[in-house]
Amino acid sequence: MYKRILIFMVAAALSLAGCSVQVPDQASVDKATILVTDLLGREVEVQTEVERVVAIGPGALRLYTYVGGIEKVVGIEQMEKDNPTGRAYTIVNSELMDLPVIGAGGPHNAPDPEKLLTVAPDVIFCTYVKEKADADKLQEKTGIPVIALSYGKTAVFDASVNASLELIGEVVGEAERADALVAFIESCKEDLDVRTAGLVTEESPSVYVGALGARGTHGIESTQGNYALFNAIHAENVVDETGQTGSVMIDKEQLLAWNPDKIFIDAGGFAMVEEDYKKNPEYYKALKAFSNMEVYLQLPYNYYSTNIDTAIIDAYYQGSVIYKEAFEDIDPVEKAHEIYTFFVGESVYDQMKADFGGFKTVMFE
Repeated sequence: MYKRILIFMVAAALSLAGCSVQVPDQASVDKATILVTDLLGREVEVQTEVERVVAIGPGALRLYTYVGGIEKVVGIEQMEKDNPTGRAYTIVNSELMDLPVIGAGGPHNAPDPEKLLTVAPDVIFCTYVKEKADADKLQEKTGIPVIALSYGKTAVFDASVNASLELIGEVVGEAERADALVAFIESCKEDLDVRTAGLVTEESPSVYVGALGARGTHGIESTQGNYALFNAIHAENVVDETGQTGSVMIDKEQLLAWNPDKIFIDAGGFAMVEEDYKKNPEYYKALKAFSNMEVYLQLPYNYYSTNIDTAIIDAYYQGSVIYKEAFEDIDPVEKAHEIYTFFVGESVYDQMKADFGGFKTVMFE
């Protein structure tokens, strides 16, 4: 009896010993991590080999696709699927539309933690959150690192965009690509500045941009003060006398009072301007830019936040219109091909032209 009990105890001990030295599978091994600082100043720990990514909030996926390969993206927002036109990164990467939906998207819809968890990303890039506490809350709910990105105050040529691109590159192992993007953006900024900095005189043409998108499409009264593209080429924006910055809805009579020499119409709102012209042609004919055929169509770049590529392309087009001699070596369409190709791998100008009309002088009659 004693021997049988002893044999049982030995067997049990051996069994327990076997369990205690069992080698864990690969999934349970702690992965190497790095600590990064996001655009809200939060320190976030992420694994060094990120294989699964989601990007949520206005413009987050765009910034990611500029840097990282779409093969790592495991889900997208419904907003991205609903209207893929006007955005180079979705035109080129149409297969993104086949990915699972991870939330509604849009500027006013909070992230959906449950849907995010269903695609099991290694990291969440986010532009939804404006406060550290909001990012921390989403990270706590999902258990997934949340990295806040930003377009800054102006988006175009804004240091926050550069920092966001570099951060994405650091997280997904594409630092070289991110550095190249930032260098390209800065080279365009410098080129535009050098071409135009010394050309501003009392005889410089006054300019205005209308029909700019701002949480929807608008007519000619939708504009911007301290407009980043005009600033980049030192253009005399008539709206700046208001002292306002960012999106402005002006009184149409004020536009008559300013009576700018040249007017740019954003193609996103062109249909509204065209319809308004039909209702009140005399108003538009009273604007010298219309009577002198100095009205120009530019590509729309505010589609789910700022399309950096298209915005830079528009700046070159505006420069070629305002300062013809300074841009005589620039063909705006060829420049568009170059910039789109650098940002997203191929040019989508022809598609943008088909969808929105492309660069041209606007003729209403």
